[in-house]
Formats: sequence, structure tokens, C-alpha cells
Amino acid sequence: MPRDLADVLHYFIPELEDEPGSDALADASEPRLTSNARRPTAASASESSVPILGVPIGDRDVVRAALTWNLAVEIARLGLRALILAPASKTTTPLWPAAGVGPLGTELRFCPAQNLAELSTAAVKFSAEFSTTEPRDPGVLFVRVPPEWLIEQSSTPLPLAWWLLLSSPNHSDLAEAHEFAAAIGRVSPSSKVGVTIHGVSTIDDAKRAYEHLLRLCITQDDRDLLSYGLLVDDLHVYRAIAAQRPIGLAHPQAPATRALMDVARLLAEDARSFADE
Repeated sequence: MPRDLADVLHYFIPELEDEPGSDALADASEPRLTSNARRPTAASASESSVPILGVPIGDRDVVRAALTWNLAVEIARLGLRALILAPASKTTTPLWPAAGVGPLGTELRFCPAQNLAELSTAAVKFSAEFSTTEPRDPGVLFVRVPPEWLIEQSSTPLPLAWWLLLSSPNHSDLAEAHEFAAAIGRVSPSSKVGVTIHGVSTIDDAKRAYEHLLRLCITQDDRDLLSYGLLVDDLHVYRAIAAQRPIGLAHPQAPATRALMDVARLLAEDARSFADE
């Protein structure tokens, strides 16, 4: 399923499509990078109907953790099962709410994994547990991966074949996202990697960030990069983080809520495709 940012912008902030400069996104004559990536194929699909999505999140990365948690809630609002698995951490930074069943049936669970191999094993087990006891639409199992585990991992292939990178348009964040993509290519060469650009004010900001990252992945790593759209820079995101409440439930009409729902739809689209393969 080929997809670059221009292909999916109609999902995001529809009223901005008529703003000055937006026509360039639909102009077929405009040179642009195009990903040849097809839709993801989960390595664990034969073992479980709950696709596993790896998300690199640091020990103190509150924003990425909050966005992941909110995406899980939006997946649940779509009627799919939404799960989060994270390695237990001694850090005092409150990345997550309390473990257990949360809003709309989302579930957060911690595991004692000490490295990426153990985390992958725990993820496959957790996914299989729910596919056995809760037969329904596949949903998504988000797995929080400490970045250092990913960077330090050997080249031994691991059963995490679908990844989501969350990056702001800042050059340092984009460089970090490229480092993650390159590391993923080493631990899981056949994996599919997608990116959501967050914290943007305009579509052009998101487009430039995505194309910059795609260019790095193609020219330096010879790999494709899916686009899972954009998340707007919205004060409600930070208010929800402070209150530890889902944005979509606390502020259902906020621009951030609509953007999260649209990203969740794209993820759900690919998750459902696993059941058809």
C-alpha cells in the first residue's frame, strides 16, 4: 500500500486543504519523494491476530508516551482492542498511568524484560493471550521499546516487524528518528517502519519533515518509510498530559483529538489488513 505524506493529507485537518500553498501537495507535477512501501506484514501474524507495533520511547520521553497512550485510546474508540506493553522501569518519570484496564477497555501491562529479545518474546506472548481469550477485530499492541535497547541490539532478526516513529519537525528529532529507522533495519530487515510527525503548526512543516526523513532512509539505508500522518501542536495535548486524561475524552472537539483519531484510523487500517493475509 504505497503511501507518502501527500497521499494521506486529506485525512488531516480537512479545512486546511484550501489554505495557500496546500495545492502544491496535490500537484502531480511537483517533484517529491515517493515511498514504495507496502502495507506492513506482522512477523507474529501466524501466532496471533493482534499485530505488534514497536514504538521507541525513552525513559523520560513523556510526550511520546502520552501520544502513544492517546493513540491506544483512539484505537479503542474505533472498536478495536488496544493494548500497551512496556518494560518495567525504575525511573521516577511518570510515563504511563497505572497498569491495568483503562479508558474504553484499553490495557496497560508492564513486563520484567531486560533487553529487546526478552521484550519481543513478552510481546508475542501478550498478543497471543488476547487473541485466544478475546476473539474480535485484531486491534493493536503498542510495545514501548527503550531506544538504547534498539541501538545496542545485535543484527539478530527479532519478531517486531511493524514500527511507529514519533518525531517532531526539529532537525535533532528527525536525526534521532533516522537513527531508530537504521537500527530497526539491523534488527528486523524486513520490517515496515512508519512515522507520525507531531507538534506541527502547518501542513508544510509536516511535509518538509517527512520528506527530509524519507530522503535519509532511502539514500542512506535503502529502505522505505510509511507515513502515518501528522499531529498538530495543540495546548490540549499538554493539558491532557498534566491531567493524565485521554485527550479525546477530555477535549473531544480539540484539533489534537481529530488528528489523533485520524492517525489511529490509519494504524487500524493496517492492523486489519493482517487478518486478510
